[in-house]
Amino acid sequence: GRCTAPCVNYVTPEEYDGQIKSAVLFLQGKNKKVLKTLREQMDDASEKERFEQAAKLRDNIFSIEHVLEKQTVINDREDLDQDVINFFGDERGTTVEVLSVRHGSVLGSRPHFLQQVNTLSSEENPRDWLTSFINQYYEDNYVPDEVIVPVELGEEISNLLQKVLETRSDKQVRVCYSRTQYAQKLEDMCLENAKEHFKDHIQGSESKLIGLTEIQKKFHLQEIPRRIECYDISHFQGAETVASQVVFEDGVPNTDQYRRYKLRTIQGVNDFDSMKEVLTRRLAHEEWDDPQLILVDGGKGQLNIAFEVLKDLNRTDIPIASLAKARTKRNFENKDIETSQERFFLPGRSNYITFRENSEAFKILVQLRDEAHRFAINYHRKLRDDSLFESVLDEIPGLGEKKKQTLLKKFEGIEAIKNSSVQEISQLDGFNETLAEKILSHLSEQQLEADSQDNENSTD
Repeated sequence: GRCTAPCVNYVTPEEYDGQIKSAVLFLQGKNKKVLKTLREQMDDASEKERFEQAAKLRDNIFSIEHVLEKQTVINDREDLDQDVINFFGDERGTTVEVLSVRHGSVLGSRPHFLQQVNTLSSEENPRDWLTSFINQYYEDNYVPDEVIVPVELGEEISNLLQKVLETRSDKQVRVCYSRTQYAQKLEDMCLENAKEHFKDHIQGSESKLIGLTEIQKKFHLQEIPRRIECYDISHFQGAETVASQVVFEDGVPNTDQYRRYKLRTIQGVNDFDSMKEVLTRRLAHEEWDDPQLILVDGGKGQLNIAFEVLKDLNRTDIPIASLAKARTKRNFENKDIETSQERFFLPGRSNYITFRENSEAFKILVQLRDEAHRFAINYHRKLRDDSLFESVLDEIPGLGEKKKQTLLKKFEGIEAIKNSSVQEISQLDGFNETLAEKILSHLSEQQLEADSQDNENSTD
């Protein structure tokens, strides 16, 4: 009941535009304007005896007021968007906290952990790394009217930052170190948040380190596997074979290092050739750090294939392991049994290795495998959808080349067309409702077939 259904014209474009503007104002913290507008709309609906609409608006007002009760009001008269920055750390790294204050109300804060910054070191100057952080942070984040910093950056640096932020936001911005009681109250709040988030991060990191150390011990690795890479091959009936590379560093995903491979030389299902192409292409990147462990999904067979590939590439210096679920008749017959224990295999070792399911080591390794599988499947579906987009329109009777190009120009892909309405398509030049209905019906049938194929593939 939350959607006003603009896609089927239950509201006018003007009404929907007003809803969007109200949502933006709310997210910007301009709550008084939002509440004023809603109350005016409620009164108007009540006067016109649209009592159901008035009741919904009343409930919206109550909901917003309930949310606002939880927000900390620092200065109700303040009419600025502000960010407050503070930090806390030691030799293990530093958490930089950004506290967002919108029109006098604290909306929340975001921590950022800088592993290389040691605030206790006499060689670290906060003016240097904090300036760099502010510059990078506001490349991708909303620029407020004022940025309050915890240290004096100096007039030259402050002015330079202000010019950069003004260029990015096209408005006047102030970067300042303030000693006012109001600013100090914000800085104290920001510092407390930084301390708590620093503590949480360090505890999490120590837990991950315990897990990585256990992996090192059980897998007989020479060093702690701070960088682990996991690979998964995905194919459907031998077509569109793809692979994923997922990277965990210090026990957590580093999504910037994820890679997807559309395999070039594979004809049909050939696990050895697939794995060889992936690892060959990966290890050709000498600029990337070598992993301390490679993980592949599967049992001894997949492990042996991957190990043979590493031997062919003269890279047996990189440790490798595989993991697979234990599959027994009892597992499949008794549905009351929980998910079977994961088994881990190492080259040259006949017996498999297990971990306690609640151990950090187990969680890291299984999450790696699940991430690699998810990443590969998503890429496979994207390629299939792209291929479908190129061919499916050719299968629709009455859709000539000119009309097909009109559709391609209006919509970005199959999903965008499927999510559109008959009216939206029929309004295009040369289209009518009959053709629009035919297009949507055809795409719906294609989706049912694709879902059926995914289910069969998943079962295999």
